[in-house]
Amino acid sequence: MTQSQHWTGVGQTETGHVRASNQDALALLNDCGVWIVADGMGGHPAGDVAAQTAVTVATQRARKRAAWLQDHPSAAAEFVEDLVTSANRGIHDLILAKPSLKGMGTTFVALAIAPASMPVAHIAHLGDSRAYLYRAGQLQQLTRDHTLVEKLVQRGLIDAATALTHPERHILTKGLGMGIDMKPELTSTPITPQDLIILCSDGLTKMLEDAAIASVLSRVQGDPNQACHDLIEQALNRGGEDNVTVIVVAWMTSAIAKA
Repeated sequence: MTQSQHWTGVGQTETGHVRASNQDALALLNDCGVWIVADGMGGHPAGDVAAQTAVTVATQRARKRAAWLQDHPSAAAEFVEDLVTSANRGIHDLILAKPSLKGMGTTFVALAIAPASMPVAHIAHLGDSRAYLYRAGQLQQLTRDHTLVEKLVQRGLIDAATALTHPERHILTKGLGMGIDMKPELTSTPITPQDLIILCSDGLTKMLEDAAIASVLSRVQGDPNQACHDLIEQALNRGGEDNVTVIVVAWMTSAIAKA
């Protein structure tokens, strides 16, 4: 047996205690260095169809271009942006084929890490599904929510504390399905083997503030399996008011059998 180290994601999704169905979707493309979370828009038709369509289209696109990413690691930001725009086109194509689905949409956050001696996490997102970096006991939100309330905060009209309980805090300003030319927001940040990267739907962040998320992560000693399990469990224990999906990506060692 030989040892191989690579970035690996662990993910889980749960319906929660209130919703009748799960409109979240996720993809763990560990062999491609790609991870995705989507959250169908609540109150809109076929949110589950939108989320699953987005993840399916992006997964197919990622596998089709995985070899290209291996050969062009410096273009990882372009690669992950393409996943989002491809997913958005897939949703609009489905709406054209089935007009009864008009109005469906989903949030989307995708992470790509290309092979490199100094790795970088490349993130593309639309909506309020988030990406976080956990490093040395500190939690950093890498994405900015595309919501009406976030716009109010940025303009100085309300403060962050008010935003947490604002009645319109989950109204999205951007998302897949909200326009054929919708462009994702891109974020790139250097990472180290000691880091954890977390992708999640707002079913986690509705139930747990950042300090609570950081507290959970501080207790798992870098274990992504335990981190994923404990974050989901805490969200459910605190009410589970929405579908909750979490992916935790870590630098892991695995055994490979020699032929």
